[in-house]
Amino acid sequence: MNIREIVQWALKEDIPRDDVTTDSLGIESKTGRATLVAKQNLVLSGREVFELSFRELDPGIKIRWNYDDADNISSGQAICVVEGPLVPLLKAERTALNFLGHLSGIATLTAGFAAKMKGTKTKIIDTRKTTPGLRKLEKAAVRHGGGSNHRAHLSERILVKENHIRAVGSIKETVRRLREKSESKPIEIEVTNEKEIAEALSSGVEQVLLDNMTLEQIESAVKLIKGRCLIEASGNMTLDRVESVAKLGVDFISVGQLTHSAPSADVSLLFER
Repeated sequence: MNIREIVQWALKEDIPRDDVTTDSLGIESKTGRATLVAKQNLVLSGREVFELSFRELDPGIKIRWNYDDADNISSGQAICVVEGPLVPLLKAERTALNFLGHLSGIATLTAGFAAKMKGTKTKIIDTRKTTPGLRKLEKAAVRHGGGSNHRAHLSERILVKENHIRAVGSIKETVRRLREKSESKPIEIEVTNEKEIAEALSSGVEQVLLDNMTLEQIESAVKLIKGRCLIEASGNMTLDRVESVAKLGVDFISVGQLTHSAPSADVSLLFER
């Protein structure tokens, strides 16, 4: 789905037939004005989808933004002003806020992780642990927060996980089959111990994913690899832990919680009387 289709689906979910409250108030001729206010410090994400939520119901609704996506906003700041016919403003309010709050929450959490990377070469990256249908928006929110994107989908790049290796029988044979079918594509492979790292290196992979390793194990792995391939670390990557991992010299730290567990940013649309 493109972004407009996502918005149409969300509005249909919230307004399957009519709005039995708003449509019964006799306010069709009234116009309204509302200010979107940050109720916490946040990084903004979701401007486009916020706007579309209103304009799908009335293309004439006007939105004046004070900030761009990726901007840092302090609690209490006015993010934008929305003006137009009151009925579509009221109908689209919750859908628009759901999108903006969710995406800004991802950007805000990502910014916290990215800040821990200062002074290191390591990049914070996301995963495919995204909300079905919202991956494009959520991965954009990660970028707005200062993170980077891993693969967008299974068609984009090769990442060999533990279950793939089990299905084939060994790392060496898995890599051989992949080279045979996809010679030009770089291969990343998940490893859990030094034996698997050695087998992956001897197979000529371009990147390894160190899965759920302790700091001591990651340190040993980095020394064993000696720059022969890129290194991604994953598993239990909390804000308290990622700085220590980054200082060991890995290239990437993947964090699933950026998209699957980020708390929604607290924003409110305040209507004028």
